[in-house]
Amino acid sequence: MARPETTVGQVLLARIEAQAKVLAGLDDAVRADEPDAVHKMRVACRRLRSALRTYRRLLRTGATDALVGELRWLAGALGRARDREVLAERLAARARELPAECGPERVAAELERWGGAEYRRVWPEVVAALDSPRRRALGDGLAAFLASPPLRGRADRSATPELARVAAREQRRTGDRVRAALDAEGEERDQALHEARKAAKRARYAGETAAPAVGRAAERYAERMKAVQEVLGEHQDAVVAAAALVGQAGASGEPFGYGVLYGRQLAEAEAARERLPRVWDRASRRKLARFG
Repeated sequence: MARPETTVGQVLLARIEAQAKVLAGLDDAVRADEPDAVHKMRVACRRLRSALRTYRRLLRTGATDALVGELRWLAGALGRARDREVLAERLAARARELPAECGPERVAAELERWGGAEYRRVWPEVVAALDSPRRRALGDGLAAFLASPPLRGRADRSATPELARVAAREQRRTGDRVRAALDAEGEERDQALHEARKAAKRARYAGETAAPAVGRAAERYAERMKAVQEVLGEHQDAVVAAAALVGQAGASGEPFGYGVLYGRQLAEAEAARERLPRVWDRASRRKLARFG
């Protein structure tokens, strides 16, 4: 007897169920501030939100708007602590690579103290978010979604062709943003590159969603989009780090070291921009999204 064909709706629900379990299982680890727990919970929020938005044509109009909004809220509450932690770690590591005349250890220690203070300042926001009625309502909302999925008729279509169509659409969307960013200048360019990064991440998640049903072709697609996301992430991290250094340099006993570190962050951002066309070329090939 032939096995029933997998539908695109089944693939979507499997993705949401898996990430909802990850999200539900991390509350205690985040409260205990275990290593990487905040990051994992934030990623689960992003993957859930991306799935609901990317495959919204499979869902009844407006049925998941509240869930998407609450996932954005929780990721944002987690992000303020996580972003400061990552930024301080990056800057301290880069500071220790400075030449001796820049006072590398002193600069690194100053940046670590600043990062620790910032993390402690925003950490209560994370705990408050986890203990809030909104967090409990989000868990209940995901459970209700999975118990009675608001799927439309097109969710019954065969999985592979539909997943390939979504992948191709997200690939085009990312390409549009990458090209716009490469044509922009100044602050507009930095913002455009950040938007391109978000598009590449969404495309990557679309490939991850498809992988259990499609296999290696979807995995390759996700890998190429991840490479684009990472080079754009390197650019964004360098831009944010440079801006943070401007604010910290005045209070430092090693202003020269901060100046050198600032210049190196700008150089890292430029190097990422220069790598982008090559990385995007590998991710832009049309055959990459042909899963059939």
